[in-house]
Amino acid sequence: QVPLVESGGGLMQAGGSLRLSCTASEYYRTYTMGWFRQAPGKEREFAAAINKNGEPFYADSVKGRFTISRDNAKNVVYLQMNNLKPGDTAVYYCGGLTRGGSYYYASRYSGWGQGTQVTVSS
Repeated sequence: QVPLVESGGGLMQAGGSLRLSCTASEYYRTYTMGWFRQAPGKEREFAAAINKNGEPFYADSVKGRFTISRDNAKNVVYLQMNNLKPGDTAVYYCGGLTRGGSYYYASRYSGWGQGTQVTVSS
């Protein structure tokens, strides 16, 4: 199975915006997809998820600022990140909920790619 590929990260000042992309394969089309982030020395943290029908779910820390979406025809999942804060600084990963269970737990996902670095300066 080819890993998912994350892209779109970069350096941004607080208050700015970035749009992340996760290029998947057709295999993931029926799975809930999630974005997780991991800062150095910390656990991988849930940010947002979206089920196969396009219903989104968000962590409290990003609610109102981030928007997750997916284009099933293109097998791409997006994370629009607005009003970025320094606390958003992390490597962002996407995965598919192939192991079932709650979308909240990283251990239920698979397919993680190399991640994309998001750095937000104050």
